[in-house]
Amino acid sequence: MLPLTLTGLLALSACQLAGQDDPAGEAHRLNAMQSFPLHAYIPDPASDGGKSIGKAQWILAKQCMVRLDFSGFRTLQTRTVESTYPVRQGTLAGGDRAGDDSPYGVDDPERAAEHGYHNRRTDDSSQPMEWPADQYVALTGSFGSGDSRSAHGHAIPEGGCLGQATRKIYGAPPKATKVNGVKLSGYYSLALELWYESNKKARKDPDWKKADRDWSACMKKEGFHYPDPDKASLDSAWFRGGGPSGKEKKTAAADAQCKLDTDYIATVHAIESGAQKTVIRRHKKDLDDMRAADERAVGNARTIIGKQA
Repeated sequence: MLPLTLTGLLALSACQLAGQDDPAGEAHRLNAMQSFPLHAYIPDPASDGGKSIGKAQWILAKQCMVRLDFSGFRTLQTRTVESTYPVRQGTLAGGDRAGDDSPYGVDDPERAAEHGYHNRRTDDSSQPMEWPADQYVALTGSFGSGDSRSAHGHAIPEGGCLGQATRKIYGAPPKATKVNGVKLSGYYSLALELWYESNKKARKDPDWKKADRDWSACMKKEGFHYPDPDKASLDSAWFRGGGPSGKEKKTAAADAQCKLDTDYIATVHAIESGAQKTVIRRHKKDLDDMRAADERAVGNARTIIGKQA
């Protein structure tokens, strides 16, 4: 979930001046995960290190699947799958889906007028691949009703072959934690937990609430009645199937324009970034230890790859 690359944050006056000349461009820059301080503690799968880990995971998973007597895996070309995570055959969602991958939703009125809130950006190089049910279960350890916990008489390892591979690369995973009812058990769960906590705190800030009111007042002038951008983007009407309706497009376009007119994104981003910097100071050692563990994992992955050369 969520792996990313490091960037700077609101620091240079040159960037601030550029934002004054191009408020739309600055809003779009800030409306990205990599513009936040905690992003520095979540690795990027597209980096050299991230690619090495992905490659090593599939090398080990292939070996595991062969041990489970999936003979077809003997000839699997891991380079064709190393940037993917398995999806169970028949469950891959297709078509145009409502939703947005950015922190604060739509920020481009023209794009919103065309796509509405169906604003997910996809990277074809990392699209999930479908696998038959028995292979999917063995790879992931995700058991559905009626699924066997063994394959060809062999017990499936915890987390499947990919989970076993990840443990060999990273070592024992940290203690699982729950965030907003969702169990986080990954190697970057601390950073994700702190991200959630800082966002929750930031939203209680009076200036954030004022930004919501200003945005809502702008939307009301355009004939749309929502208390904040989340309520607009998550309107149940947008999730009833098919592509975006005319009403959705008009709502999304007004949403994006009102964010620009009220300087919404810059305002809430500054508040949330400040909250993140506070939690980073409080958990600096733990976060640094997590980053060091990732560096060790990259080294382990490269050793695994080297043995296959």
